[in-house]
Amino acid sequence: MQEEKNKHFIRNIEIKNFKCFENFKAEGFGRVNLIGGKNNVGKTAFMEACFLIQNASFWKREKIEENRELFYLEIIKWIILLELNRKRTEFLIEWIKDEFELTNFSKFNISLPQKKFYLEFEENYINPNQGAWNYGGMELSKYRDNKYFYRIYKKNSLPQIENTTFITPYNATHYNLSDMVDTLKIDGKYESINKFMMEIFNIEKIDIIKNKVMVQQDNSFKDLNDLGDGLKHSLHIVLSLLVNKDNVIFLDEIENGIHYTNLDKLWEIILTISKQQNIQVFATTHSKECIESYARVAEKLDEEDITMTTMARNLKDELKALVWDRAQFFSEMEQNHEVRGW
Repeated sequence: MQEEKNKHFIRNIEIKNFKCFENFKAEGFGRVNLIGGKNNVGKTAFMEACFLIQNASFWKREKIEENRELFYLEIIKWIILLELNRKRTEFLIEWIKDEFELTNFSKFNISLPQKKFYLEFEENYINPNQGAWNYGGMELSKYRDNKYFYRIYKKNSLPQIENTTFITPYNATHYNLSDMVDTLKIDGKYESINKFMMEIFNIEKIDIIKNKVMVQQDNSFKDLNDLGDGLKHSLHIVLSLLVNKDNVIFLDEIENGIHYTNLDKLWEIILTISKQQNIQVFATTHSKECIESYARVAEKLDEEDITMTTMARNLKDELKALVWDRAQFFSEMEQNHEVRGW
């Protein structure tokens, strides 16, 4: 029964020829997984690969064959979303200039054997050193020919792509946040937002007023954008947890903008809601305080299905991941070993 309940969880992964990954494997992931490592080692790229794989896993083979063009549009949307996460301003300039014309997916492959996920792109297909639109030299043309183009196209503007699962400190737009708040109102979970935000920031109420996310403090409403990135990032995380029952979410730079004194409260919320909602969580950090908080709260709540992953390059310059389960992680922390990367 437990295996059936968690069947959407990513337990093992293989990545080939995607960004900084040439031939990468990792296994043993739990319900909540914290990814550590030095800056620019590939933590975010790892999450992006998991994100692509998880989205593809909802597409059954027969469904792809029934409507391959729609599947291609979905792939394009996922890649657009990842680019938006990384460089919104540069992406806007390129979108207006080229309006994302893309044709050839012959070298794109996702395999989904039982309990294992596999992602492979053509060699150098996505090269982060070549800019948003030069994807390994692939021709970017005739994207408009996709008959589903109208679903995301708005002239000279970034596409409106719903995103509730890949959370970064930079993509908490009014569009995404207000959509999630409205969803929770419809589902009868609206008061949960206020409950959890009160625990972290002493917020009385979150609401949508004049198409903006507003925050009530001391009986008056203020624009969320005027109250600091930490509050916005925390709200984005809480909303994602509440709207994504039986799903996988990705929290990049989880501690960004959040004062270390609030980390325990945030981790308690993440561990509690993810268990209630049957959500698998992948999060990245390079903060020692964040890792210590994660361990402290997991031990307090007696959480079993957690992991800590350290990503680093070995002496052969190969990117490797060391995945510790709960017992191994706690042992490393008790011995005061460095777990952020070697």
